[in-house]
Amino acid sequence: MAFRIPGIRKASLSASKGTNVPKGYLAVYVGDKMRRFVIPVCYLNQPSFQELLNQAEEEFGYDHPTGGLTIPCSEDEFLNLTSLLGGQ
Repeated sequence: MAFRIPGIRKASLSASKGTNVPKGYLAVYVGDKMRRFVIPVCYLNQPSFQELLNQAEEEFGYDHPTGGLTIPCSEDEFLNLTSLLGGQ
């Protein structure tokens, strides 16, 4: 039996303004260019990801400029974190 490890999905340009998010995933916006990523909701339980959520709350409150969840870190930092979370 094979196991599938959830990972981030790079949002396609055509879906970047749409609501095409698979069940069990969440769209977030990261970096200066507000690049959209689709991540598994299981990441929300991870302490390292919760720290990013706390930073987002401090910086943006609950009024996110993009209408979605904005993560206040660089794309590189975000990709490093999600690659670590995907390997757990």
